Amino acid sequence: MPTFLIERTVPGAAGLTPEQLREIACTSNCVVEGLGVAYTWHRSYVAGDKIYCLHETDDPETVREHARRGGFPADLVVEVASEFGPHTADT
Repeated sequence: MPTFLIERTVPGAAGLTPEQLREIACTSNCVVEGLGVAYTWHRSYVAGDKIYCLHETDDPETVREHARRGGFPADLVVEVASEFGPHTADT
């Protein structure tokens, strides 16, 4: 199943409190449960005025539907082509 990187512009995102992040997570989890399709939210990263998320599902339209139902922006939705890191140099 493809993994998608989502970029969300959220002014002041870096200043969101743990409680606000918990509320966002609860909303996202509820939406995932209601989608009725295979969908996994792996994690999100907050940096500046952006939230970057990694989600796994069949297509980018499902990612956009998750965003719409949750009231989240989805400024960019791209399929991850590959992954690498320091360990890649050892192979």
